[in-house]
Amino acid sequence: MSTRWLAGAAATMAAAALLLPSPASASASGTGSGGHAVPAARTAPVAPATVAKRLFGAWLRGDRAAAARVAAPSAVNTLFSYVYRAPDGFAGCTGNRCRFTHTSVRVPGGLNGILMIVSGTKVNRVYESRHLTRPSSAAAYLFSAWQKGDRDRGLEVASTAAVSSLFRTKYDPAGVTYHPQGCTAEPKGFSCAYSYEGGAMLMHVTGSRSSGYEVRSIGYIAD
Repeated sequence: MSTRWLAGAAATMAAAALLLPSPASASASGTGSGGHAVPAARTAPVAPATVAKRLFGAWLRGDRAAAARVAAPSAVNTLFSYVYRAPDGFAGCTGNRCRFTHTSVRVPGGLNGILMIVSGTKVNRVYESRHLTRPSSAAAYLFSAWQKGDRDRGLEVASTAAVSSLFRTKYDPAGVTYHPQGCTAEPKGFSCAYSYEGGAMLMHVTGSRSSGYEVRSIGYIAD
């Protein structure tokens, strides 16, 4: 039995364990004295964590039909395209934002796994760590996220520090024009430049074709 098989099996078991209900939610109704059924209380809104875990479980089982019942089509397509093994940690929900993270493997981007945006009884959007095989693709993906004002999209391919640095200034479509200048090798990876009148923005990219590239930091130079 190979070490790889054991590691994969352990990761799958850890991911599946995330779906176990808490003791407090194990039963919605019960029986009273004399064996009479006690009516369940008025149905409460479904917690975002419950919705997210239903989608996560459907994905682990490879069950697209079940996933479609609890998520928008685009969210299902994104989740089922995830190239890394299943995250083995549930980081909880902040409001309607629920995260499943990796604790045993390194993946590109500050997202570190999967983020589900829940609306009511469905997941309407999924963000995930991306596997991009060219430095220029990682830089272009982050630049596009900045143009859209979407930090979560940026975190799919860039470190938290890089996203914070870039999003410190809001992209202005009526402002300066950015011109991609390609990527050049540097000691610890690649520098991908976007020039503009008066200077340039440099995205410092690390990684490899096999592990995927990510933007680690951002710098600026003046003419």
